[in-house]
Amino acid sequence: MPRTLAQVLNDADEQVVQGDLSDYVPLPTGFDPLDGLIGGGLRKTELFLLGGAQGIGKTIATLQIARNIAMRKDQYAFYLSYEHTETHLMNRLLCLESVNPPEIDTARGVKLKTLYDIIISQRARDMLGHDGGGGSLQKILRENSKTAMALARMNRYADRLILVKASPAVTTLRAIREMTARLCDATGGNVTVFVDYLQKVAIHPERATDEAEKVTIVVEGLKDIALALDVPVWAIVAADREGLKSPRLHLYHLRGSSALDYECDIAIIMNNKYHILSKDHVTFNPYKAKQYRDWVVFTIEKNRAGRAMMDMEFQLHAPYFAFDPRGQRVQQQLIDDKLIES
Repeated sequence: MPRTLAQVLNDADEQVVQGDLSDYVPLPTGFDPLDGLIGGGLRKTELFLLGGAQGIGKTIATLQIARNIAMRKDQYAFYLSYEHTETHLMNRLLCLESVNPPEIDTARGVKLKTLYDIIISQRARDMLGHDGGGGSLQKILRENSKTAMALARMNRYADRLILVKASPAVTTLRAIREMTARLCDATGGNVTVFVDYLQKVAIHPERATDEAEKVTIVVEGLKDIALALDVPVWAIVAADREGLKSPRLHLYHLRGSSALDYECDIAIIMNNKYHILSKDHVTFNPYKAKQYRDWVVFTIEKNRAGRAMMDMEFQLHAPYFAFDPRGQRVQQQLIDDKLIES
């Protein structure tokens, strides 16, 4: 129902009196300096888009941010994946926890194949009766020195990270909205929604004649979920063919329609640093530049409430599905004739 400004002020006043400051306090992503450049983190009612080419680390970054939010005892992260099963995401998190971001202790890291080998070999020994019968997965992980701490860390937030294997055929905007609404009721509204990824959200075929129209419907629907349910929504967006051929990916290269730009509050584009370093810069050194292959540049290309076209970089540890969240502003010159100042 319509409310006068006086009613809005009174309602906001009552909320503050009761100690509810959730509308004023952002949720840190845990990635520095990203949080500082987007006003402290994710805010309710806002739609965040993360774009990039395949394999750049979009899911790694998004799942790590969901994990960081779920680590807060009063917050819940709702992660819908159209690409991976819940079990695969759990295994990724075990690898991530083995290096313990932001510590990033790769000496203690467990890669996915190593994790699988530990489970298979221990289960084989159990079946042969060498270890007292059949052991559970948690027992195997808990008793192995390489995985015990990773399991313990993951269990700290396991009850607050909700995973869904979404279906491109049936997991519609309405389904996402209904699941989010139920979670909001159960958690007092302390939910952040993550969608991996936007172009795979299902809609009724008769509602869209082409992909651009479908993307428009989906992005408008996700923004409406953020506004109506008073939650942050973070969605991964795939690049189009032109963008994949481009030397540097931009917001306008994301697959779909201009509605992506219009509807989102913040858009972040990921590029491999080595690929977008300016080769014309006088300080470019091809031997030194190779060290940048494992670094990803996050560019804030839209920021409704702050500065845009800001570049920061984070080191990717792909075998462990983790970024080092202790990033920094890019110091070198990048292509597009854009010099990033410190």
